[in-house]
Amino acid sequence: MTEGGTERDRVWLDSLAQLFGFGRRGTDVEPDAEDTSALYRRVEELILGGPRRYTRHELVKDTGYSLEQAARLWRAMGFPEVGDDEAVFTEGDRQAIVNLAELHAAGPISPDVEEAASRATGQAMAGLADWQVEMVYQLVDQRGRGLSGEDLLDVGNRVLPLLEMMQTYVWRRHLAAAAGRLPTALLDESHTQTLTVGFVDLVGFSRATRRLNPAQLTELIEGFQRIASDVVAAYHGRVVKTVGDEVLFVADQPAVGAEIALRLLDRLTEADGLPDVRIGLAEGQVVARFGDVYGEVVNIAARLTARAQPGTILVDHNLGSSLGGDERFELVHHQWLSVRGYRSLEAWGLRRPLSR
Repeated sequence: MTEGGTERDRVWLDSLAQLFGFGRRGTDVEPDAEDTSALYRRVEELILGGPRRYTRHELVKDTGYSLEQAARLWRAMGFPEVGDDEAVFTEGDRQAIVNLAELHAAGPISPDVEEAASRATGQAMAGLADWQVEMVYQLVDQRGRGLSGEDLLDVGNRVLPLLEMMQTYVWRRHLAAAAGRLPTALLDESHTQTLTVGFVDLVGFSRATRRLNPAQLTELIEGFQRIASDVVAAYHGRVVKTVGDEVLFVADQPAVGAEIALRLLDRLTEADGLPDVRIGLAEGQVVARFGDVYGEVVNIAARLTARAQPGTILVDHNLGSSLGGDERFELVHHQWLSVRGYRSLEAWGLRRPLSR
């Protein structure tokens, strides 16, 4: 935000201040630049649990961390560079680095693992925070449509602890699910495991973005991602990530991956307002690291998706071999494809047997 802020910034901060229970309420007087700056500080202090008070030197004192290590972790979490003598860190930051030091003492954690984990956590939390702020903004933006100051104050007293509790609950459930998968899918020393990898892609998404207004585009993306996430979860797969018009998912078993793909095709085809979809699947060893997957199998699944016709599913040779003889699926030899990185890639069409 520029000094003094834009008109939208000032209205937003004034509303946010009301939402969290401080600042002016029940007045139509617009805040000036000084008020806006003060409001921003108070909102930040409420969210962070206190004011900025420590420099980096003071932050790492007696923790065993060096200034270089602290700066590296700060950047890995996605935050901009700050000077070593700038007082930008809060008591919460201080406690976090003390906790990290205790984690080091409890067991050996290499700097590479620590940095990678910080980066993965930062990226996930950044997306979540953006969504939550947008949600709060949409709420306070209704104040001109019947939302009173008392309503705002009441929401402010509830929203932060509820969001924090929900995050902790969902994290623990996913942690338990991940721990339950370890006995059957232990990683070897190279962090590889055999998975079925799938991409589901909206056909003609770029054209759709040109003819839809922002609200319609948001509805389209949310509808697509909601259905994809529901189907993948319901049939024991895992969504790795969503990138606009594409969802990457994995399954531990070939038949599970194939079933998810067929169900996705049915549900997304039936949904109103969505473009056609296409799906590519491949099976093999992937590198699984901090919730993401890498390797040739991922590349093959992406290439098959790009070559699939709207409303169809293409699978690679490995997955086709694994599904052979399974009466729940029918495989139709497609052709040998020449795609980027692969001069001769065998592909099979996947569908339900006509008798079913």
